[in-house]
This record gives sequence, C-alpha cells and structure tokens, in this order.
Amino acid sequence: MSSVRVYIALLLALTCASALALALWPSLDLATARYFYGDSGFIGGAAFERFARAFFNVTPFVVLAAFGALYALRRAGVATPYAPSGRALTFLIATMVIAPGLVVNLGLKDHAHRPRPVHTRDFGGESEFRPWYKFDGGCVRNCSFVSGEASEAFWMVAPASLAPPPWRGAAIGAALLFGAATGVLRMAFGGHYLSDVVLAALLTLLIIEATRRAIWRGAPRD
Repeated sequence: MSSVRVYIALLLALTCASALALALWPSLDLATARYFYGDSGFIGGAAFERFARAFFNVTPFVVLAAFGALYALRRAGVATPYAPSGRALTFLIATMVIAPGLVVNLGLKDHAHRPRPVHTRDFGGESEFRPWYKFDGGCVRNCSFVSGEASEAFWMVAPASLAPPPWRGAAIGAALLFGAATGVLRMAFGGHYLSDVVLAALLTLLIIEATRRAIWRGAPRD
C-alpha cells in the first residue's frame, strides 16, 4: 500500500474515531465551550479578537489568489520561481471549492440544523443543545455543524503541501497551527463547539488528500 493510501486510511480512521467519541460523549462539547464562557458571555468579541478573526478568515483566499496571480504571470512568460503548475493550481481551487464550499457550507451547515453555542440555553440562548449527529435542531441555515471558517483555515494545508521538500514539513505544521488557532477563536466567540472544529478539520484534510490522489495519480508534483 502506498504512503498516500496509508495516510488517507489513517485520516479516515481518526475521523471515524473522533466522530464516535464526540457522539458517545457529547458533554465534551459543552465542557470545552464552558472554558470560553464567563459571567458576561463568551470571551471572544474584543477588538483584537475581531481583527484576528478577520485575518484568519481572509488569509486562505489571499493565498489562493496569490497562487492564481503567480500562475498567470508564469503563463504570460514572466519568470516566477514559485508559480504553481496548472495541475497544482487545479488542486488548490478544487480543494477550496469542494471542502469549505460544497461539503461544509452548502452541504452540512445548511442541513445540520445545529444551534451554535451562543444560541443554546446552556449559554444564555433559546435553543436546545444538540449533539453533532442529530440534525433536528432549531437552526435553519448557516448552522454550527461543521465550522466553515475552520475548514477554510485547515485548507491552508493544501498550499503548504506544495512547498519544496526542505520546507514542506514546517509549512504544513504552520498551516495546522493556523487552522487550530482559527478553531479556538471560533469557540471563544461562541460560534462553534469542539466537534464542529475537529470534524471540519479532519473532513477538510481527507478531501485534500483524496483530491491530491485523484489529480496526480502517482505522478510527481510538477
């Protein structure tokens, strides 16, 4: 079995294990949310935190646009050493469209009906808490499960994985930290539970690896 298949299998196993654990013990969601909840509500929302959220939210799209611009310059004959190939740019666009776009925002978020922490009775809201797997909550659209911003942030693993081999490990590590920081910030705002962030991250990483395998099919990253 190739290393890519092993990695995808491990990711799938971790996704299933995480989903099962968070389904069996939904109190983990409430317990972690309480770490970010104080006497005046969720601790997120100060000026610095709003700036950080905007930064984390826009950065993946800036990175994708930068790769697109570099590719266009390369096609125009301008020497651009870090420009992606056509296959690499297709990989970046496809993973952004499929993971945060189709699966998360158009798929799960508009059909899961899970109220966000800030909207549940446990944290001063009006809706009943629902575990991640029960799609019968009071939210109508753009709901809590899963986190769209976390998915966008963990998408940064896709461009990081295209870095030259000497820098690839550090780039992927930085991308994972970027995604984790985004997830923690969304929890601090009361926008998402732990399961929303964890499963968004794992689903996004799975889609990235499956798309990579479909596009390259064992060919070198040209």
